[in-house]
Amino acid sequence: HTGASLYKAFKPEVARALLDKLEFVYTPKHGSWLNMAECEFSVLARQCLDRRLPDIETVEREVSSWVEERNRGKQRVDWRFTTEDARIKLKRLYPNL
Repeated sequence: HTGASLYKAFKPEVARALLDKLEFVYTPKHGSWLNMAECEFSVLARQCLDRRLPDIETVEREVSSWVEERNRGKQRVDWRFTTEDARIKLKRLYPNL
């Protein structure tokens, strides 16, 4: 989808307001973006939010710092579940032809 689809569904001023709030992000061809997001939240919880923080400002500061460091390190997702694995585990969804 692109921003143009919003103009097809909404009035121009509403579409523009929505576009100002949205950021389109590349979704990898292989692997679920939702799974990647869940993995990142898990890492965030273990590395940054694994202790009590006194207030929301501290949480925001800690998370922001963690995100900056994580992005600087260019962490990648290492997909280990191959198509062959999927054919075995999900064989009812992958019929043999």
